[in-house]
Amino acid sequence: MSALFQILFLIFSVKILGEAAERVGFPSVMGEILAGISFGILFLDIEAEVIIFFAELGSIFLLFTAGYKEVNFKELRSASITALAPTLSQLIFAFAFGFMIGMIFNFTFLQSLFMAVAFSPTSIGVVIRTLIDLNYLSSRPGIVMLSSAILDDIIGIFLLSVVVTFARFNRAPSVLSVLTIAGKILLFLLIMYILGKYFFPRLFEYAQKMHAKEAVFSLVVMVALFSAYLAEYFELHATIGAFIGGILISEIPLARIQDVQSKVEGLAYGILIPLFFAFIGFSIDLYALGNAGIFALMVIFFALSGKLIGGFIGSKAIGFDFYESFIFGVGVMPRAGVELVVLTIGRELGIIDQEIFSAIVLMVVVSILISPSALKFAIQTERKNKTDNEIRGE
Repeated sequence: MSALFQILFLIFSVKILGEAAERVGFPSVMGEILAGISFGILFLDIEAEVIIFFAELGSIFLLFTAGYKEVNFKELRSASITALAPTLSQLIFAFAFGFMIGMIFNFTFLQSLFMAVAFSPTSIGVVIRTLIDLNYLSSRPGIVMLSSAILDDIIGIFLLSVVVTFARFNRAPSVLSVLTIAGKILLFLLIMYILGKYFFPRLFEYAQKMHAKEAVFSLVVMVALFSAYLAEYFELHATIGAFIGGILISEIPLARIQDVQSKVEGLAYGILIPLFFAFIGFSIDLYALGNAGIFALMVIFFALSGKLIGGFIGSKAIGFDFYESFIFGVGVMPRAGVELVVLTIGRELGIIDQEIFSAIVLMVVVSILISPSALKFAIQTERKNKTDNEIRGE
């Protein structure tokens, strides 16, 4: 009964506070995070496992829905090539800034290396809601940003695997170990491609002929969960698998029936995705927020500026104008899913202590709080500038 009431409270509060945030000019995700903070304050005996389960489903369906409904596969494929330069640029800057923090505070080489890896991933899920709400996800910068975030996370997971191997055996991983990690990633992508090209279309043809109600809708949900599970099996992040699964079935006409899309969107945005952002708010340590030392403040500054500077320089190199490059840099600043996985593994292996863990969690929280608003401001500024230029006839 308590779990039911807590989920009821969360769904009610994310909608009310999300609406309040929208009315005062902030993205609704801000209100949803605030709902999670309020939940943590008001409830003492929290059914954490139930909340975590719904939050994980929310993160999966956030990326799945983006791939399924918002992204064109052909555009994403071409954008992935374009995104390589800005991806490498923002990764190099973030990695270097993370390693530099470790050197400044006299961390061991392994701790500094871990800091560098922890700075690397991007959580595009945090800003996807803003991109969709502002109808910017399908723009060229939006598609490149999304492609970059996926490449970013894959590279970040690869780097994490290398650091974990280093920590466990106290030596650099062998060439065979590195090739094994890369092989798992490529095998996952190959399996998903074969399923999307040959197996999923036949499943949807069969589902459409079934007499059972909502068979096609059920199959779409099953593809989302299966893709996430398969990614986890290959030691990737579940949200990456869900995103790829969404892209693959977006190419299947039977899966893109308007009625089915509406139901998937209703399940995702009506319940699961807001609960994911509420869980992020619930995970915020208010004590840590109020007692941030110089180390934590430097972690926040270097982590966010590394992504912003690297993203700006890299996107300028591929021909984006000033505003598009700034939007790209802001869009790759937030951290969440993969970042928190990296932190958990680092603490479990004893690579980092509680101070480093808390500082990076605080950085994740700050990036989540400021990125959507900063991105909204950047996009609106770009549009205003284009409108002014059109009026002047430039």
